[in-house]
Amino acid sequence: MTASPSPARSAVAPAALPPAGLDGFDTAHSRLLTVGDDSWHYVDTADALAALGAQPVGTVLAVHGNPTWSYLWRHVVAATLEAARSGGPAWRVVAVDQLEMGYSSRSGRSRTLPERVDDLSAFTDALGLTGPVVTLGHDWGGVISLGWATTHLDSLAGVMLLNTAVHQPADVPIPAPLRLARARGMLGAGSVQTTGFLDVTLSLAAPPLSPSVRAGYRAPYPTPTRRRGIGAFVADIPVDASHPSHARLTRLAADVAALRVPALMLWGPRDPIFSDRYLDDLVGRLPHAQVHRFEGAGHLVAEDAPVAESVLTWLGEHVADIDPVAGSRSDGAVSVDADGADRASVDFTPLWARLEERRDDPTDAVIELRGDGVRRVSWRTLNDRVSRLAAGLHRLGVRKGDRVSLLTTPGATLTAVVYACLRLGVVVVVADAGLGVQGLGRALRGAYPDYVIGETRGLAAARALGWPGVRISTARLPRASARALGVTVSLRELLDGAPVALPAAPGPSDPAAILYTSGSTGPAKGVVYTHAQLSAVRDALGEHFAVTPESGLVTGFAPFALLGPALGARSSTPEMDVSAPRTLTARAVAAAVAAASADIVFLSPAAILNVVATAGELGAAERSVLAGVRTVLSTGAPVSERMLSELVAVMPNAAAHAIYGMTECLLVSDITLEDVRGVRASGARDEGVCVGHPIAGVEVRISALDDLGRATGSPSAAAGVLGEVLISAPHLKSGYDRLWLTDREAVRDTPSGGRWHRTGDVGHLDTDGRLWIEGRLPHVIATSDGPVAPVGAEQAIETVDAVRRAAVVGVGPQGLRQFVAVVEAEPRARRAALAAPELARDVRESTGHPLVAVFSVAQLPTDIRHNSKIDRAGLSLWAEAALEGRRLSAP
Repeated sequence: MTASPSPARSAVAPAALPPAGLDGFDTAHSRLLTVGDDSWHYVDTADALAALGAQPVGTVLAVHGNPTWSYLWRHVVAATLEAARSGGPAWRVVAVDQLEMGYSSRSGRSRTLPERVDDLSAFTDALGLTGPVVTLGHDWGGVISLGWATTHLDSLAGVMLLNTAVHQPADVPIPAPLRLARARGMLGAGSVQTTGFLDVTLSLAAPPLSPSVRAGYRAPYPTPTRRRGIGAFVADIPVDASHPSHARLTRLAADVAALRVPALMLWGPRDPIFSDRYLDDLVGRLPHAQVHRFEGAGHLVAEDAPVAESVLTWLGEHVADIDPVAGSRSDGAVSVDADGADRASVDFTPLWARLEERRDDPTDAVIELRGDGVRRVSWRTLNDRVSRLAAGLHRLGVRKGDRVSLLTTPGATLTAVVYACLRLGVVVVVADAGLGVQGLGRALRGAYPDYVIGETRGLAAARALGWPGVRISTARLPRASARALGVTVSLRELLDGAPVALPAAPGPSDPAAILYTSGSTGPAKGVVYTHAQLSAVRDALGEHFAVTPESGLVTGFAPFALLGPALGARSSTPEMDVSAPRTLTARAVAAAVAAASADIVFLSPAAILNVVATAGELGAAERSVLAGVRTVLSTGAPVSERMLSELVAVMPNAAAHAIYGMTECLLVSDITLEDVRGVRASGARDEGVCVGHPIAGVEVRISALDDLGRATGSPSAAAGVLGEVLISAPHLKSGYDRLWLTDREAVRDTPSGGRWHRTGDVGHLDTDGRLWIEGRLPHVIATSDGPVAPVGAEQAIETVDAVRRAAVVGVGPQGLRQFVAVVEAEPRARRAALAAPELARDVRESTGHPLVAVFSVAQLPTDIRHNSKIDRAGLSLWAEAALEGRRLSAP
């Protein structure tokens, strides 16, 4: 196709077709188009769709960045054609090589952003492209695609973006690699005269690109003449207001915020150029967008992650039935089932209501035990601090919807800050120290908070590692220290400021918190709760365990440490390292119980192990204090009868409860030690850990496993079916933060009505409606006889006297996996080795599954937060390596 030429000068080198044989690139779809004095190479699947007899439902207009070319979109091209070939919606793909780039023409001149947007418009006019059109852009191709989108609203059906940016804050320099690339003497040398800029860009892929794919990207750029466009693109980065492209980029940023069409953002967080700062800005401009961060992916996210599949999924769900004239079929906002939303919002009472009710109460609200003594805060003082902190934060500029990350240990200060933020409508980001520095950094970069409130240690990490957010210190710091840490203000200064009127309180459907998972089953995920859902957690906990204003709570489990004021009950935080629950001792629990006259104690399974192990250190007075506890709860991973029995021996008058829950739904089911013993006495032969009946308001279904261990069955309440556990509850989370694909999977094939969640846990319901947990879905062992969950076998092995804890994992090919047991034995092994013959024999005899090997290790690998969730996936790889004859090391 050729447009009418103009009388202007000819190109130095016209467009050409790419050579055959480039890895994954089908030259059958390559086309040339002359537009004025320029000629374009582009990919167009229109003819291929016509040959299939497929009528396009729309066009994806794909625009690459610098220094790539339309080769970037080869997977999208192939996926859309395969979808059409299979009878799915037929999306035409038009992927251009920008002028001076790829195989399009070379004129020898530099092009600015306004010119490039106009170039693309001239190209689509010459091509005769009509709507509906969905743009797809990466790097500076994202900017240019948005420039086209915002000037072709009549044809626009949606926008899709990969690692790009439309705004550079005036007070923030452009990314360091770009500053280096633009430096005097480097621009020509690194971008044009050598392949340095191209090579560095290609090196950003994770995992590394194959030699043939690298060759595909490098193919259009063999000489300095062919690379002039790369250098010109770098030079066109608008670093300040004096740059010729700055005004157009500024206008574009405003235009993007006015878009109301469906939007998708697929992001590689490990990008030294387009970091999460730019994603956060785009999310602010397009809040209705579906967003997914592919943890581990980088700048070349189209190479690192399943972008093509994600694009097709999104097009089918959000754009397939769009009317390009009328606009989107929805406002793009996340849809929530009305029934599910109403269940959490009916009779909504905000979390801070009990605190306000007791605003004049001089009795203890929060008691914090530290190495230097006991800190007591009354209801009156706590309410005053919350009000003054809320006013101070508002005076600082903190507003509803802003994100505030808290790098503070549980206690009175954290409690006051949390309730002040909730009252303002601020979204609290809680990623505890149990994630470790690396995991904490990933979480904070993902959530991208506007503010960070922390103690000196947390602020030092934030400064050193470049975590985002305006920094606020919990304590007043010396001026030099505050400057070194980049601290703007302290909580004390906020408390002492002039009072201001607070804004209207947030509503039940407003986001309240992002709570990060432990990371025990993959990268930690941010779990989003609304105010109504957090209040529903409070209500479920208070009603199920009869918490009253007279109750005293000891919270040795971080997720529940902040609910005391919401329940109207005094709470005590024991002395411990919150990043290592195993540091909690029996004496520390006794001290916390005594300080709060507590009758309810919350502990994690790892904490219980150490409390039991250190019970011998208790004195008579401490044992008397613990005898006053009426309820003790294990929260987190499922626990055994033996563990609960040992705990009751420490608190002899307490009813021991094991709560089954997760960050996404903190309370799912509950079972008492008495019930556990009753199940055993009944002769039940169910495998796994019985976690009891669902608590009031919770529904449970099971999605059966197929032969390969995949949860493909229709959700059912039938007894005895092994499958993935699905749950629904008023206090279930709203969704995941910036993890659209994870959200989709969590609600895949769930029952209609209410809000449901696929937990990733595997188990079954028994004939009495009790839930049994048998492991995690990724840990299911797919054998030739069908899928087997590991927990039942592990429990059987743990009945062996010499075994303290066990893990059962699979080795070998999927569908033919074999069983391996890895145990912590007593006495503890000094190093990893095959178990002694006697121990191996006892372990084999304890379980009905054939074991190809039994290993003894000093300690099983667990997550940091709970110190109890075993890394079975890692153990499986370790066991396979050991059986292959590699040197044994600690798993």
